[in-house]
Amino acid sequence: MGPKESFYPESRFGGFTDVDAYVVFFTRVNTLLTPDAVVLDVGCGRGRYADDPVTIRRQLRVLRGRCRRVIGIDVDPGAAHNPAVDEFRLLADGDGDWPVDSASVDLLLSVSVLEHVADPEHFFAECARVLRPGGYLCLRTTNVWSYSGLAARLIPSRHHAAVLRRLCMHPRPDDEVFPTRYRCNSVFRVRRMLTQYGFDHCAYGHQSQPTSLAFSRVSYAFGVLHQRYAPRFIKPTIFAFARKRGAG
Repeated sequence: MGPKESFYPESRFGGFTDVDAYVVFFTRVNTLLTPDAVVLDVGCGRGRYADDPVTIRRQLRVLRGRCRRVIGIDVDPGAAHNPAVDEFRLLADGDGDWPVDSASVDLLLSVSVLEHVADPEHFFAECARVLRPGGYLCLRTTNVWSYSGLAARLIPSRHHAAVLRRLCMHPRPDDEVFPTRYRCNSVFRVRRMLTQYGFDHCAYGHQSQPTSLAFSRVSYAFGVLHQRYAPRFIKPTIFAFARKRGAG
């Protein structure tokens, strides 16, 4: 029996833990999704999550077919082959304006993107621009004040791909690992930006099972203790759910 099954015995039934970040985050995303919604997936990637062996994670993450349309934008041309989007638009300049009409989106999804953004002010301004009044922003990003965030800042970006290969069970290819900047990666800064750009919001820290610490039972046990007892503002992942003001 591996450390995950030992510390999270419920994972033996379905393959996921009660604190699984993808299950927790996308369960809430799905409650905000409507059949007539237009979804914008910012930094949609190549859609490797469509091959997730855990059925519930895959079902929750793939929104295509359960809304009117999923538009994906990304700086990676390879994301054009993402099977989970209906339409792909290349973002030629990662810090430029998005190729999306103003007030045309009902739900905006941003997963593991904000840590790569050089200009957070522009990022949140674009979120507010493309969303319709009453539209939802669902954001997930790394917390720079967590142990994983601090470690990532200490390791130069050019070495991140090698570290991911060593720590992750299913690491991304090197050409899918992008430089990290962490310009707006604390709970308090995310809250400030959301307020500044006209959102009602809830932003907080979350910690899943410590998969990146599974290289030893001792490190995994430390991660479990951290997951259960650390204050929310230093948890490894930031979740933010927000609604653009102005709906009738």
